[in-house]
Amino acid sequence: MADSLYTAVATSTGDGRAGGHVVTDDSALDVKLAIPTSMGGPGGGTNPEQMFAAGWAACFHSALKGVAAAQKVQITDSAVVAEVGLNKLDGGRYGLSAALHVELSGVDQATADQLVETAHTVCPYSNATRGNIAVTIDATVA
Repeated sequence: MADSLYTAVATSTGDGRAGGHVVTDDSALDVKLAIPTSMGGPGGGTNPEQMFAAGWAACFHSALKGVAAAQKVQITDSAVVAEVGLNKLDGGRYGLSAALHVELSGVDQATADQLVETAHTVCPYSNATRGNIAVTIDATVA
């Protein structure tokens, strides 16, 4: 395994997603966990799926910007919306699914599609999940 460029450290305590707490070693992220109301919980906190979606959206957006810069393509505005679903599987197991919606301006649809496809090969979250969970990706030009 290659040497890490960076290692994030986070600790979960308490009751996990059901009222627990997560904090990073530098305290930059310090959140209360709660089961969302849509799952019958009290809400009022974040959950692992939201944190995963936030991380993937930010990482994919960085990959997209890096790919565009490397190809000398000028994007005038962009956003990445990540949706991470928690799915019940057979045998009491759980799994994830994801959809990435990329919004771009300043390029045509063919260029947007190519940038997004290339970013998906560069993004560490995309590489980590490839073949492990269902992922859909689309690009919209504004």
